[in-house]
Amino acid sequence: MQTLSCTTGQPDHRYFVYIEKGITDLLYEREDVFGDYDHFVLITDKKVGKLHGGKVRRQLQSFNSPVTQITVDQGENSKKLENVQKIVEKMVDVGATRRSVIVALGGGVVGDLAGFCASIYMRGIDVIHLPTTLLAQVDSSIGGKTGVDLESGKNLVGTFHQPKAVIVDPLLLETLPDDILADGMAEVIKYGCISSSKLFVRLLGYEYHEDLLEDMEDIIAKCIQIKINVVEKDEKEGGIRRILNFGHTIGHVIETYFQYEKYTHGEAVAIGMYQITKMSVREGITDQSSLENLKLVLDTYGLPTEMPEMDLDGIKEVLFRDKKIESDILHLCVMPRIGKAEIVKMKREKAMALFQPDLDPIQETTPNA
Repeated sequence: MQTLSCTTGQPDHRYFVYIEKGITDLLYEREDVFGDYDHFVLITDKKVGKLHGGKVRRQLQSFNSPVTQITVDQGENSKKLENVQKIVEKMVDVGATRRSVIVALGGGVVGDLAGFCASIYMRGIDVIHLPTTLLAQVDSSIGGKTGVDLESGKNLVGTFHQPKAVIVDPLLLETLPDDILADGMAEVIKYGCISSSKLFVRLLGYEYHEDLLEDMEDIIAKCIQIKINVVEKDEKEGGIRRILNFGHTIGHVIETYFQYEKYTHGEAVAIGMYQITKMSVREGITDQSSLENLKLVLDTYGLPTEMPEMDLDGIKEVLFRDKKIESDILHLCVMPRIGKAEIVKMKREKAMALFQPDLDPIQETTPNA
């Protein structure tokens, strides 16, 4: 088992991330994680609940506290304020207290929703993440971001609420369809792009799907450590944490524009990473070989790179509400070379050029490491 720790200023909140194949079958041994609570609220979605809910629920019951399972629909459309209200009202009904804990069993949607509910219930209770998708294991379960969507945009309502613990079982990935695994690989590739050329090269070296899965525990640990290193320096995204958004500015616009139906999060981020890098090559920020290698690795894992056709007025409506725009300035992560990231500042009106690649130039960007 690999154990990583993350310390943030909430104040001086320290939690551990446990990574081990098969750890989901051994939860009953983790008195250190689960032993102090008077009620477990297990939040999951319909598919994950059917696959893993019973096993997790039975193990939580071994700690002699009641377990309440709350199941939501699959998909981004579950991240709504109306579901938050239903969940917290159910928690009141079953007698959850400040000594209760929410256990998030699922992918990024479940983690975001459960974490948000934990952050507001009785002004904040603990949450423990049991992420079941690659995207959640390497990214969304770490760092304390929670949130729900509005019709006008993704994650526009949310909090920073660090977990009590994160328990990562790479074996759970073996139950995932190939497209959901590829969805998570976009975030893994992101970490190679922004922080580790060695990881990036490693991802290009897998010839077979089985070899990738065999090494997944180490890959997950590497990605999590990169994120921890960033989050510990900048918990609330005032500076360096913005590099974790590589590809996400364009990605979130694509997701929202198509109402989370046409593109998964990973697919949208893959397009965003490639299109932003095309722009930064044109602007002289990134070398051409980095763009070519990025295209190669995205193609290797079956991820898209081409910008879909979108109405510019619709793009503007979504983009100008992006959380990364402050005082009409967009903070955009670019990749000067594989394994290196920096933030550039772009005036809001110039940001539309991200979706119009033939426009030239868009400079007036200012590096801001």
